[in-house]
Amino acid sequence: MAAGALSGLVAVLETYRGRDRVVRTLCYGCQLAGGALAGPQSPPSGLPGSLLAVSAQLSACRTVLRLFDDFAMLSYSCGYGLGPKDEDGLVRGLSVLCNLANQLYYPCEHVAWAADAGIIRVGSQKWWTLSTALWAFSLLLGILRSLRILFRLRRKLRQPFASNSTPSPLSEKEAKAQVKAEVLSILTDAADLSNAIHWLPPGFLWAGRFPPWLVGLLGTISSLIGIYQASRGGNSETV
Repeated sequence: MAAGALSGLVAVLETYRGRDRVVRTLCYGCQLAGGALAGPQSPPSGLPGSLLAVSAQLSACRTVLRLFDDFAMLSYSCGYGLGPKDEDGLVRGLSVLCNLANQLYYPCEHVAWAADAGIIRVGSQKWWTLSTALWAFSLLLGILRSLRILFRLRRKLRQPFASNSTPSPLSEKEAKAQVKAEVLSILTDAADLSNAIHWLPPGFLWAGRFPPWLVGLLGTISSLIGIYQASRGGNSETV
């Protein structure tokens, strides 16, 4: 049993996406634990401060690794194009806009990272804000797309079968599985969207108002859902 679990963990860590999911979960988990232990203490010291420092380093690690994600995203966007002809028009439109926002997110983040690293001489804050805004826009589009898919699935499940067709338990089962997957995607995107808004400049909604433990909690929830979806063969792309 232990050997099988270890082999599974090694298999996950040997892939880029699998390793990123683990690092992301640890990053937010450390922020949750560090923020909860620190309480109102500012700046945190001791174990809480160490956990928050680990979280910051893991976040920086993921930022560097995303320097190589542009081409993978471009390949996906080109492969999807304007979407399949038989797909709902609104879903296709939301998906194309989501892909565009994700594609623009990466270079903006790269510029911000390079500015902070002293590689280029530009102000990094506006680029961090732009990349965060693009991520938030992508998440919002993802939520709207999932809601549209849920609406169509719900209507499909309520429709009686045609008189000349035979009920298909498998297709109904698949539809219910897709409903579950879309609900989980909405929860993931909503948690990440809450954090994305928190990281925008103060004055916009609840920007800058979340304590570290709440950021960690929301990120941990979305990360664990992403791992669950991946284990079930779902597609979860979280930043």
